[in-house]
Amino acid sequence: MTWSESLLEIVRDAPLGQLLRFFTHNRVLQYPEENPDFKLPEAWNQLSLDLEKACLGTSHIGSGEPSTIDNLQGEKATINGTGTTTPDIESSSSDEQGTTRCTKNITKDGTILVDWYSDSDPANPHNWSPRRRLFVGSLISIYTGVVYVSSSIYTPSVEGVMEEFHVSSLTAALGLAMYVLGYGIGPLLFSPLGEIARIGRNPVYFVTILLFVVFSIPTPFVNTFAGLIILRFLQGFFGSPCLAAGGATLGDLYGLEQFPFAMVAWVSAMSCGPALGPLLSTYAVSAKGWRWSLLEIIWMSAPLLLLYFVLMPETSGPSILLQRARRLRKATGNQRLKSQSEIDQAHLTVSNIAVDALIKPLEITIKDPAILFVQVYAAIVYGIYYSYFEVFPMVYPAAYGMGMHSVSLVFICIGVGSMLAAVGYWAYLYFVLMPQIKKSGLRSQEQTLLAGLPICFGPTIGLFTFAWTARSSIHWIVPTLGVTLYAGSVFTILQCIFLYVPFSYPRYAASLFAANDFFRSALACGSILFAHPLYHNLGFAKGTSLLGGLSVIGILGMWWLYFYGAKLRAMSKFAG
Repeated sequence: MTWSESLLEIVRDAPLGQLLRFFTHNRVLQYPEENPDFKLPEAWNQLSLDLEKACLGTSHIGSGEPSTIDNLQGEKATINGTGTTTPDIESSSSDEQGTTRCTKNITKDGTILVDWYSDSDPANPHNWSPRRRLFVGSLISIYTGVVYVSSSIYTPSVEGVMEEFHVSSLTAALGLAMYVLGYGIGPLLFSPLGEIARIGRNPVYFVTILLFVVFSIPTPFVNTFAGLIILRFLQGFFGSPCLAAGGATLGDLYGLEQFPFAMVAWVSAMSCGPALGPLLSTYAVSAKGWRWSLLEIIWMSAPLLLLYFVLMPETSGPSILLQRARRLRKATGNQRLKSQSEIDQAHLTVSNIAVDALIKPLEITIKDPAILFVQVYAAIVYGIYYSYFEVFPMVYPAAYGMGMHSVSLVFICIGVGSMLAAVGYWAYLYFVLMPQIKKSGLRSQEQTLLAGLPICFGPTIGLFTFAWTARSSIHWIVPTLGVTLYAGSVFTILQCIFLYVPFSYPRYAASLFAANDFFRSALACGSILFAHPLYHNLGFAKGTSLLGGLSVIGILGMWWLYFYGAKLRAMSKFAG
């Protein structure tokens, strides 16, 4: 395939290409199945002949249905459900009347299951070129980073908001807290929508990022405090899909051996994004006013929207196969051609979506101790993380005489800690975990938690280091190293958790990621508000020590989950 053909294929699968196809009635940017000269791969034809011999002992299949191996415009066809090109005739069986039917590739009612044409089918995201998968994965990570940066980028504007709208610092902090709450609630709705094959991930991504940009435009110009808070909530709400579904998108692109490495980039964006916000806006706010930080959100998100519109393809395998089945039915006239997702979701209702979105994650969390720990622990570490946006401006100016610009630079230590941890975790995957999996397979899902066992002490040590060394008699680098240790430890812990959940509960992974995002964001929202009175009433040393004491829960939980997680999953009806 030439470079120009590859580019046209990418544009075809993106929102721009789909709109062009819609308005031209599919006359431009056509798929192979829409080409008049299209022929099914030879492997399908051979499989069809073999299945015909095995399955057409009579002219009927099952309970009086016509033969399921129909002539598709001169091409016999069925689809191998495993994606392989070798026929599996052993899946044939006989019913009471002695008629033969194929149970692997054809359903009892005669439906022919549409799957990938072969192991190397270029439509399968796992078979895309490394550069294309890298581009799509990078786009998801950048999107994630922009949404997280847009949360904390507001922090330097708090004083300006206080002055203009005559509100207290706690009230002004709602501009950050409501944004965080918005991106915690959003995935509960958007993640299940992306799992519906008839919709797919891409429409959800594109529509929400479009609305994110739309609501970002009036935010810098709003003239009422209530309007500012509402718009900030809507920004977070519509920016949220990638924060939960991003991991599922990476799973669409990469198999087991590459998926953990792809997750490193995504979690890096999640960890570093909030730390970069104050750094990006502090100097602009001091020179141009508090509204400038909100203008920067537009400058970041608008180019990203353009990239998504032109170059972001659909990555959901079930959605891609459903669209292929529709094209094959139109091209051949054979209405028995359907994808498995089309069959599974044929009777999907709004109530089903609501159950998957709201009730199922909560039910699993309550009934499964392993998941309960994962949700609570992630919420605690993330809530403490966001409390730094309140304590840094209290500690460093008072203890070390730093100005606003210098305090914003301290946030770099969070990014440094995350990047060092990313390098270390990548090396752990490359030299330790993946070689073990290749050699003997994944012995148990708890194997993904191994790196977290020594690292889970890091958040507690980092918090107590910061709490009791942030004073004028001790150099500022010492408490900053404590923050760096905390950030790096949290990064590694999140990596372990985000591998453990999909490996242990694959069927409910998307819903659990959405629930995890909600728990994390809800406590982070609360921490932004309770950090202010906490530190003012107890002082930053005792207040941070209290948070350090809470983080001990993670130490006990991580070790407990590693040794007893398998027993817990054995008792759970949800585990995969």
